[in-house]
Amino acid sequence: MSTSTTTVAAKGVAGRPRAAAPGRRAGRPAGRTHKAFSPWLFLAPGLLITLAFNLYPFLATVWKSFTDARTLTTGEFVGFDNFTALVHDDQFWVALRNSALYVVLVVPCLVLLPLLLALLVQRHIPGIAFFRSAYYTPVVASVVVVALMWVWMLDDRGFINGVLRMVGVDPVPFLSNQWLLLLSSMALTVWKGLGYYMIIYLAALANVPRELHEAAEVDGAGPIRRFVSITMPSVRSTMVLVGALSSVSAFKVFTEVFMIAGPTGGPGGDDTTLVMLIQRTGTGLQGRTGYASAMSIVLFLLTLVLMLLVLRADRKDKD
Repeated sequence: MSTSTTTVAAKGVAGRPRAAAPGRRAGRPAGRTHKAFSPWLFLAPGLLITLAFNLYPFLATVWKSFTDARTLTTGEFVGFDNFTALVHDDQFWVALRNSALYVVLVVPCLVLLPLLLALLVQRHIPGIAFFRSAYYTPVVASVVVVALMWVWMLDDRGFINGVLRMVGVDPVPFLSNQWLLLLSSMALTVWKGLGYYMIIYLAALANVPRELHEAAEVDGAGPIRRFVSITMPSVRSTMVLVGALSSVSAFKVFTEVFMIAGPTGGPGGDDTTLVMLIQRTGTGLQGRTGYASAMSIVLFLLTLVLMLLVLRADRKDKD
C-alpha cells in the first residue's frame, strides 16, 4: 500500500465521529444530566423538611377543620359545622377581640418607637455601644424569664406596688384587672421587641444620604421637620416591613399573655387570645382538635388579610 493511501485511510478513521456509548442519548453531553439534577440534590433536604413540618401539617389542619376529630379519635367529616359553631362561640369572639386590640395598640408602638430609638443610638458618641447592647438585651433573653420578671414587678406585693405603698398610693391591680392585665402584656411585648426592630432601622438609616439632612438643616428645617420630611420617607419600606412582621407577631401572641394572665387567660378568661384558645381547645385527652383546627384556619385567613392590607397600603403610598 502506498504512503498516500495510508495517510488518507488514517484521516478517514480519525475524522469519523465517535459512536455513542450504549445507554447514552446521542448528541447530549454526559455532564448535562448531572447538572440538571445537582440543584435538586442540594434542595432536597430543605424541601423534605418543608413538606414534613410545614406543608403536611397545614394540609392536615385544613382537613381536620372539617371533621369532629378529637385527640384520640380521627373523627368524621362534618362539613362547615365547626365554622358555624365559631360564630356562636362567645369565647372565640372574646379571644378575637383581644388579639385585634393587641394588633391595634402594639403595632404602631413597634413601628415608631424603635425608629426613634435607632435615631438616638446611631450617633457616634463615646459609650453608645453600651446603650445599643443594653437595648438589645431583652431580645436575646428568654421570653419566659422576662415574663416572670414582669410578673414579680407587677404583683400586688411586687416592686412597683411596693414603691407605690412607700409614697402613700394604693396598689394597682396589674394582674387582676382585665384591661390592666392586657395592657401589661402589651407593654412586655413592646419592650421586648424594641431592640430587634431597632437593629432593622439602624441598617435602613445607614443608607439615608447625610447630604439630605445637611441641606435641610441649611434651609432652616428643625429636627422634627427633618424627621417627617426626610427620615420617614427614606425608611418607608422598612416601616412597612416592621409593620408586617409586628402585625403577624401581635396577632399570634401567646407566651406573654400566657405567662402574665395564666393558663386560664386572666379573671374569667377575659384576656384569652386566639392562640391561647386554640391551645386550650386542642390539647388534653379530650381535646377537640377538629374545632381547634377550624380556629387555626380562621387565624391564618385573618393574618393573610392583614398582610395583604399592609402591602396594599404600601403600594398606594408608592403610587
